Amino acid sequence: MAAPEPIDLHHQGVERLVGCYLLDTDDGPALFDCGPSTTIPALKAGLDGAGLKLADIRHLLLSHIHLDHAGAAGSLVREHPKLVVHVSSIGAPHVVDPERLERSARRLYGDAFDTLWGELAPVPEENVRVVGDSVLGLACFPTPGHASHHVSYLDRDGTLYAGDAAGVRVQPGRSVMPPTPPPEFDLDTWQATLDEIERREPERLALIHFGVADDPVRHLAELRLELYDWAEFVQGGATEEEFIAYCRTELEDAGEDVAHYDLAMPLWQSYRGIVRWAEKQEAA
Repeated sequence: MAAPEPIDLHHQGVERLVGCYLLDTDDGPALFDCGPSTTIPALKAGLDGAGLKLADIRHLLLSHIHLDHAGAAGSLVREHPKLVVHVSSIGAPHVVDPERLERSARRLYGDAFDTLWGELAPVPEENVRVVGDSVLGLACFPTPGHASHHVSYLDRDGTLYAGDAAGVRVQPGRSVMPPTPPPEFDLDTWQATLDEIERREPERLALIHFGVADDPVRHLAELRLELYDWAEFVQGGATEEEFIAYCRTELEDAGEDVAHYDLAMPLWQSYRGIVRWAEKQEAA
């Protein structure tokens, strides 16, 4: 079976930044994640390239509710009222009523919110399904660490639709980076998630940022080490400027496109998420 290919959503007009995946399920075509509302035209163009329209998609499988993954869900359901949205029990209330999520995101992004994400529309409760252990023939399991409401889906062909649980790796690059934004990053929880992913032995990792990694053993091992390294560096007293410089140097030494990684996963956000986690660790 051919490996899946992402639909490039050209977020901020940039290739290979945010994607989503079209997959076949036991109940017809589905999307894994959908990007923000600002990328709906690119999503429709990608579907058109596959010979499909939005109305042909029966299901939307969300990894989690961060706006780069799920921001368009309500807008898509408004246009296609039969679309069923699958999400974790923790995330479900926030797609039905995204007011709190939007308020938090506007504090973080300020005036850039509308340009980056566009409308954050509610999903009617009757369109929402809380995921269990199996969704439309795919195994589904919690993968927190990046976010408490994160889940991943393992297809029978060995593809793990990983969301952010397997980190950021902009193909064809090889560097794996952990997105650790506030407020929910937790090192030990993420390491346990990696244990769970490795136990399931996926053959490939479908990443939203960006592309399919066909070397999951090496990829996950690098992500595990990077998580420990970043946490230790920040706990050791690194400033935001020192952390960003450290990460940029690491990417440069690996021959990666530093600016591209920083767009896919803003390093200042990763620093602040680790700081918040470290402060909670110290308080405990």
